[in-house]
Amino acid sequence: MDLSWMGWTPFTATFFGVIAGLLIIMIIWETLKPGGAPRNGILGFETTRGDRLFIFLLGSAFIHIGWLFFASGILWWALAISFVYGLAVFKWV
Repeated sequence: MDLSWMGWTPFTATFFGVIAGLLIIMIIWETLKPGGAPRNGILGFETTRGDRLFIFLLGSAFIHIGWLFFASGILWWALAISFVYGLAVFKWV
């Protein structure tokens, strides 16, 4: 199958691989510890594990876009900030 029209690069493949890995981890987590009861966090509305994953992915995208706009440098720092942001989302949101 020729996927050259999609512009697949190692970075693109890694991006989608990480998202697929996160979804697999969430499936395993839900299988081992079902329920994951919704909770009210600092946002003021109920969120589930899946909601928090979505908020984390969306926020990480904005962190990276902002990093490219303001710092326009290497994205390792944006990745580190996103990781800390993800921990905060799963703890307090």
